[in-house]
Amino acid sequence: MSGRPVKRSLTLRGHRTSVSLEDEFWQAFCEIAKAKGLAINKLAADIDEERGIESGLASAIRLYVLAYYRARDQQPL
Repeated sequence: MSGRPVKRSLTLRGHRTSVSLEDEFWQAFCEIAKAKGLAINKLAADIDEERGIESGLASAIRLYVLAYYRARDQQPL
């Protein structure tokens, strides 16, 4: 596990921003985007639209990744 978050650049609806995510969360986020056939910027923009003002984008991405894998693990085989 990498431990420390790494700052990553994204473009959300034409505006540059950055998020600090651990390597494992970033890799999982990229895998999810690929599985959904979405660019990472599009998936990040979708997550950004859905998040509340109480959380930052990095936290929202972490929670999205967690929810995605929890839901996937609960699917019947």
